[in-house]
Amino acid sequence: MAHYSDREAYIPFDRHHLIELCLRDGKLPKPEQEKFRQFCQLLSAYYHFHFHSILEDLKDYYTPFNPYEELSEFQRFTSADRQQMEVDFFDRFEQVLQRANYFPLSQETLEEAFSQRSLIELKTDIDFNDFDRMLFYCQGDIYQLITRKKWFRTIKEDLDIFERVVVAIKFKDKSYFSKDEDMKFKPGKIYLFYYKNVPKFDLELLFPNIKVSMTWKDRIILIGSAIGAAIPVLIKILPQIVILVGVILFFTGTLPGMEDMKANEEDVRNLTPALLATLSLLVAFGGFAFKQYNTYKNKKIKFQKKVTETLFFKNLANNTSVFHTLIDLAEEEECKEIILVYYHLLTSGKPMTPEHLDDRIESWMEKTWNCRIDFDINGPLNNLYNIRGTLNNLQGKSQSDIPLLSYDEWGKCQVKSLDDSLEILDYLWDNVFRYSQS
Repeated sequence: MAHYSDREAYIPFDRHHLIELCLRDGKLPKPEQEKFRQFCQLLSAYYHFHFHSILEDLKDYYTPFNPYEELSEFQRFTSADRQQMEVDFFDRFEQVLQRANYFPLSQETLEEAFSQRSLIELKTDIDFNDFDRMLFYCQGDIYQLITRKKWFRTIKEDLDIFERVVVAIKFKDKSYFSKDEDMKFKPGKIYLFYYKNVPKFDLELLFPNIKVSMTWKDRIILIGSAIGAAIPVLIKILPQIVILVGVILFFTGTLPGMEDMKANEEDVRNLTPALLATLSLLVAFGGFAFKQYNTYKNKKIKFQKKVTETLFFKNLANNTSVFHTLIDLAEEEECKEIILVYYHLLTSGKPMTPEHLDDRIESWMEKTWNCRIDFDINGPLNNLYNIRGTLNNLQGKSQSDIPLLSYDEWGKCQVKSLDDSLEILDYLWDNVFRYSQS
């Protein structure tokens, strides 16, 4: 069973498309094809109910940490309750992400990405000490050819992009932050974000506590333009500066080499030129300073606009709406994995080892549909083994606790026939809601 560092477990076909791909393979006879569709339909219904209960759990655990929900008097939680709910929430949320075939990014990977050049040329800073806990999961690590301007020419380059990104951040409590701090988030709350098509080197833009400033390149350009604009101003007010320096020298004493610049008594008695020179100097430099500061502010607003537009057009969901999206994706991925395992065991004609089955599925996906994946065989095998129901034999006697998948003495796995599998699933679905009177 091979493992590939350059592949993902994610299956890039939707469930209905994958079912048709299996049928198009031609290994199931016509009478069995409709039964296979029914099997997939019952399986999907069973897992939809299963994941619905997980969704309800997530919503309950998230209640005290939702930044946009005010708790009623009936929803007061003790400190111990909150701690346990936080642990349960993150454990269950990570399980959903992993079942949806998302992979985690470590803080080291994030910091490496932050150190690289971004498409949006900003100097960014993120204080990770603001967080109690953080999760960063991605799916679809691809390269995309983009066109952008660099200096005075247009270039094309491959950009590393994550097709889907999920962020979960728990901020520290209010006591950690300064009372005067301008916060765009609520302390003690958990923020959830779901984005699409995010460049790897722009991941820092997804954090709600990001601080943005100008790069050294922009500062050098700004200083250069300031110096260029200051020179004609200095030339224009140079006569006023000379008068002002002369008055100052009259009162403070003449320095060596500056005797000719010293003002006489008549110039000092008539302070109007000096005052006008001072006023001209202040007005000129004040206006120039205001102009440069305004240029900086406009540049910063332009940067913030770029960040806002980036997040706005790439955002798919926030907070509780992330649950619904991810639950649907996890349900979809889990069903697709089970369908692939069941189909290949059903059509193999003989039991197979998990390793052989894993390689068979990966090879089939690559050779038949030009799709390279790193299939995770253990999850769907366990799921099929744990799906158990009751079967009636030819004598009309029922056998309970029969799994869809079983192992022989050599560790090879096999699945029940389509008829038996449909009977097991039908039994499970009929008994999803059981009323017992005590």
